[in-house]
Amino acid sequence: MASPVFELDPQLSRATKEVGSLALSRVLFMNDSRYPWLVLVPQRPGIVEWSDLDTEDRHQLLDEAVFAGEVIRRLWDIDKLNTATLGNVVPQLHVHVIGRRQTDPAWPGPVWGHDQPVPYAEEACTSLLSLLQAELSCR
Repeated sequence: MASPVFELDPQLSRATKEVGSLALSRVLFMNDSRYPWLVLVPQRPGIVEWSDLDTEDRHQLLDEAVFAGEVIRRLWDIDKLNTATLGNVVPQLHVHVIGRRQTDPAWPGPVWGHDQPVPYAEEACTSLLSLLQAELSCR
């Protein structure tokens, strides 16, 4: 019998651009220019909750979330980092790492459900993806 294979949830695929992979996680960039926003998805099949990961993977995911936050802080002028796992819409375990500014449209509330996303212009998105790929591979 074949082992299950990791597949990215289609909704995450539609809302994001793929940056690359870290040791555990697929790194995605949320295509919403209002917020610097990375999403980490552990590349393990069938993972819904933190507790579904073994201890080593839980620690690795936390380290990668901290690293993603450091990258956001280096690249953008932000006031606060929000790191969250909700899973109410997409059950596949994924960690949001979002740079927040006091001037962003949802401040101080949550970004979820606050108006429609504002996609990046294609050229800006391409430049940001290249920059993020370089930053994330420097670890």
